[in-house]
Amino acid sequence: MDTYQKVTATVKRLIEAFLLVMAVVVFNFFLIQMAPGDPVEVIVGEMGGASEELIAQMRAQYGLDRPVLEQLGVYVGKVLTGDLGYSYYFNTPVTQLLLQRLPATVLLVMSALVVAVVVGTLAGTFSARKPDGMGSHVVTVLSLVGYSAPVFWIGMMLLILFASIWPIFPVSGMYSMRRPDGIGYYLDILHHLVLPAVTLATIYIAFYSRLARTSMIEVLGQDYIRTARAKGLPEGKVVWKHGLRNGLIPIVTMVGLQFGQLFAGAVLVEAVFNWPGLGRLAYDSILRRDYTTLLGILLFSAILVMIANALTDIAYRWIDPRMRKVKA
Repeated sequence: MDTYQKVTATVKRLIEAFLLVMAVVVFNFFLIQMAPGDPVEVIVGEMGGASEELIAQMRAQYGLDRPVLEQLGVYVGKVLTGDLGYSYYFNTPVTQLLLQRLPATVLLVMSALVVAVVVGTLAGTFSARKPDGMGSHVVTVLSLVGYSAPVFWIGMMLLILFASIWPIFPVSGMYSMRRPDGIGYYLDILHHLVLPAVTLATIYIAFYSRLARTSMIEVLGQDYIRTARAKGLPEGKVVWKHGLRNGLIPIVTMVGLQFGQLFAGAVLVEAVFNWPGLGRLAYDSILRRDYTTLLGILLFSAILVMIANALTDIAYRWIDPRMRKVKA
């Protein structure tokens, strides 16, 4: 019976995930339809003009001359078969475009996430050890400043400081024009990654430091922490081994919930640093009214967020032993 319940719960979750994806597809389609502009007009404008006959032919080729509900039915049918259509502007399968740009975005988002969680957690834990100390107040002030600053402004300031005044890092792109061979290629990517990753991580460093501080202050006031201290355990072991494990629970939860926000922030960061990822592709698609590509990006992002939430649930159960006893 226990195995049957687990299988039933798994099937139920898969059905719910499928229905959620389809709801996202339909919602995004109508949202794009309400947006002003016409992809054919953009293409014709860049061509320098075209005859009415050619414009009508292009609209028929892309299916834009059909009623909206018919366009929706055709699009949903293609999505169910794994076909996200062709890009209006790039004249390339959308799936191919997404797979080409995905590694750059994953590298940027995951690097920023790791930096934000590690630095923010360490800063918040440090300030929680002495909540009324000078170090705690410094961390709080820096957190407020970092949380309030717009991500694009941080990016431009970092560009001015570290790419113009002190030319330590590259201005834009993911790699140099003359790509080095071997390990030099990966070091070159890492060199280009520093400023975009730090820019995207700054706001979340501020958030996680505040969250870690609040969580650790609560945890360090628990009875089992006082018992550990009464046994004479070193303060470092009490804080980092006994306290931090439980202090990480709300942080892990927020990582999953904010994964979608990281992708949204990546759009601005990739635009500022000309980083060749999904965010830059989304930015270009909006400017060029490339609605098919934009729909593919939105769908792909929604699926990634759902996967992140599932992984967060697994991590949550691993960190908190009490959750392992909760039935799915």
